[in-house]
Amino acid sequence: MPTEPVVQLALDFLNIEQALRVAREAVAGGVDWLEAGTPLIKAEGLDAVRKLRAAFPGKTIVADMKVMDAGRTEVEAAAKAGANIVDVLGQATDETIAECIDAGANYGARIAVDLIAVPNPVERAQRIAELGPHVIAVHTGIDEQMHGKVSFDALAAIAKRVDVPLAIAGGINSQTCVDAVANGASIIIVGGAIIKSPDARRATEEIKQAIVTGKPVVGELFRRVGADAVREVFRRVSTADISFAMHNAREIEGVRPIKDGLKLAGPAFTVRTAAGDWAKPVEAIDHAKPGDVIVIDAGAKPPAIWGELATHSCQTKQIAGVVIDGAIRDTVEIKRMGFPAFARCIAPAAGDPKGLGEMDAPIVVGGCHVRPGDWVVGDDDGVIVIPKHEAVEIANRAQDVLERENRIRAEIDAGSTLAAVVELGKWEKKA
Repeated sequence: MPTEPVVQLALDFLNIEQALRVAREAVAGGVDWLEAGTPLIKAEGLDAVRKLRAAFPGKTIVADMKVMDAGRTEVEAAAKAGANIVDVLGQATDETIAECIDAGANYGARIAVDLIAVPNPVERAQRIAELGPHVIAVHTGIDEQMHGKVSFDALAAIAKRVDVPLAIAGGINSQTCVDAVANGASIIIVGGAIIKSPDARRATEEIKQAIVTGKPVVGELFRRVGADAVREVFRRVSTADISFAMHNAREIEGVRPIKDGLKLAGPAFTVRTAAGDWAKPVEAIDHAKPGDVIVIDAGAKPPAIWGELATHSCQTKQIAGVVIDGAIRDTVEIKRMGFPAFARCIAPAAGDPKGLGEMDAPIVVGGCHVRPGDWVVGDDDGVIVIPKHEAVEIANRAQDVLERENRIRAEIDAGSTLAAVVELGKWEKKA
């Protein structure tokens, strides 16, 4: 076991060739241990471990088997494939963990016990330590991270109670790695911050540097946010990223920006009105908060319910934008103002302020339900709505999409193709 902190690279890919390409870059950057991640083992089997062993004969190879039962069989298989360390789940029974440790001693593998999803991690770690594992890993799962749940509290508490080397996984990057070491981790497990980086070598070097110097390297990507940073992320990612994160759902169909190149992101202030009745839309400007997006159900047809003066009023109030399922006019002036305005159609004629409708109530625009406070994001591709209670998760998942695509783009730039990078043919449905 290490006497100084080591960086373990979690190769959570579905394709071994892509994993090997990133591993070579990371090893050049100084990564210490290589992990065949659970997705990689599930997709490629233990051949993933064999190929990592063949490519990196002098490296410590970790097989993230997440053993839950049949400890002897699974440890034997991983060890014979070339793994130095085999991972078993902390939620497994004491009997399974003990069997893994005994099998590891027989087949020359050390055992790491992963506390992912354990209800009482401190208490469980103390019991596991009595069984004699080589590593206990404190792990925040990816799906938890997407909800902003990244913390070192459990790590710090466990470090005070057990005398076993501790690993930390989940949300580790060139900034948080410093906190990880400070809270008691000696094995720093990094996934996305390296494997999704366009330059895995440089990303590894930055993490190693941060650990050695104790000075974090701060960046925009590879970190998961809470509610306070949702707007920042939604302005960074595209509606395409968000749509992918939401399984291609919740687009406001047929509504387009009146000018390309403008970004809209903010909580919805909703308005329902009749076609051409601009009273409630204009009144909404007085009720909406700075940073809100006014979303209007205006009957999906002319006459116009919005123009230059309403836009000017929005700008003085610092409203983030307007989305109109209906008609807009004065587009020359609105384009000049650079205000994010999205509408279904453009018409020169305006209607009359009759005062029909309501504000701050659920509406349906372009076939999409919008509730007050839902997040609305728009760009050149269109407009998408994120339910308020899902905003943190979807912001993080959309950024994850952006990060992954950055890595794929870098591999294409290096001379590959999209189909080759993702091994498309391998994953096509078979009849």
